[in-house]
Amino acid sequence: MILLVVIASVLIAGVTIYQYREQSKDYHQNRLERKERQIKASVEYVLRETTYPVETGYLDLIFKTDIYQIADVQNVNFNIYDLDGNLIKSSNPRFENESISTCLDPEVLNALEISSDKRYVEKKITAGDRYQSSYSYITDSKFKPLGILNLPYFEDDSFNDMELKEFLIRLGVVYLFMLLIAIFLAFFISKYITRSLKTISEKLDQIRLSKRNEKIIIENASEEVGTLIEAYNSMIDELEESAVKLARSEREHAWREMAKQVAHEIKNPLTPMRLSVQNFQRKFNPDDGDVNKKVEEYSKTLIQQIDTMSSIASAFSNFANMPAQQNETLNVVKVVKLALDIFNEDYIEFVAKEKEIVAYLDRTQLIRVITNLVKNAIQAINAGGNEDPKIIVSVISEGNEVKIEVEDNGIGIDDETKDLIFEPKFTTKSRGMGLGLGMVKNIVETYQGSINFTSEFGERTVFTVTLPKEKK
Repeated sequence: MILLVVIASVLIAGVTIYQYREQSKDYHQNRLERKERQIKASVEYVLRETTYPVETGYLDLIFKTDIYQIADVQNVNFNIYDLDGNLIKSSNPRFENESISTCLDPEVLNALEISSDKRYVEKKITAGDRYQSSYSYITDSKFKPLGILNLPYFEDDSFNDMELKEFLIRLGVVYLFMLLIAIFLAFFISKYITRSLKTISEKLDQIRLSKRNEKIIIENASEEVGTLIEAYNSMIDELEESAVKLARSEREHAWREMAKQVAHEIKNPLTPMRLSVQNFQRKFNPDDGDVNKKVEEYSKTLIQQIDTMSSIASAFSNFANMPAQQNETLNVVKVVKLALDIFNEDYIEFVAKEKEIVAYLDRTQLIRVITNLVKNAIQAINAGGNEDPKIIVSVISEGNEVKIEVEDNGIGIDDETKDLIFEPKFTTKSRGMGLGLGMVKNIVETYQGSINFTSEFGERTVFTVTLPKEKK
């Protein structure tokens, strides 16, 4: 709408300017012809009334005084030339004394000669002003050419230019008013038209598989928008059904996998416990002098296996039942440094460019993230047998986020296991359940943060955790 108004205003302004110029051109052409006819009529009258012979040689005498009277009556100056283009008489006395050529250009004479109506108009522009000069023959009563009548004409467009300027100003004011109205109408019409689409767009952005999505209800919607809304609401119904089925399937699968893993992990210590009991039962002799020593060793073996089972149960409990977040405003630099104090390895280095980076997080969960990543780094270094072990833990502030990096020069991660590194129960170590990194990822994603890593097998690994400073 706005574009149409602008285009219309430009086109009308262009047509108006063109029309004024054409009108001005026609006006000057008609006025020149009218003045020329009037002067020729006066010249013919003088030729009829003169007592001199009507010949070219007597034109100077015939119009000696009458040329000034004609110019005064018609309010225009003109000149009379002979047939060879030489000036005979001018109504402007000063013209004869000026340094202007008093002989017509041969091109003018040729153009006049070949013209069908024996008339030629010369147009020229001098100092930005447009001039016209008409040339026509002066004839006697028998239409015999006696001389050439020259009528100079200056095109004065000052009045038309002023009228055009005033008209364009009025037109501009009107179209400015129309443009403002068009902008106003376009804004509200577009808001009305896109209101339904905006509602649909907002609802589409809010669709989540993990929550109940609201349907769209819009009254008096257009047919096209109504069809779109029906399709959206139908999709929401199907999505909810799919989400319920998926959640049920995931829960069942998760419980089956958890049960398998718990059973497997518990069976591992039960087997040596059973063998120990059977061996003790078979070889136990109350009269043996070392019976107390053997009972003590047997007890230690059982206690060790019981502790292993207890640690398995604690690990699964921590993974399956994550404590509720107790968020608070804390100094991440201080908390990370505190989490590193429990480690005795002297090759752990802490780096922080700032003394204080404030974020709204759970202190316990943040410490759990750091300790798990550092433990994995220590185990990677021990597995690699690096002679110059090094772990660098750094805290960096980037805008509204805090970034924690744990870098080690341990054994690294090969390409085959990179895609499985965050999967629960996946581990490359001979001991452990593989729940540490899965729990770390769970904590980080709860804050809508991210965790990723880069690794060069056999050289280094860098885990990067990014957390928002404020609650999202």
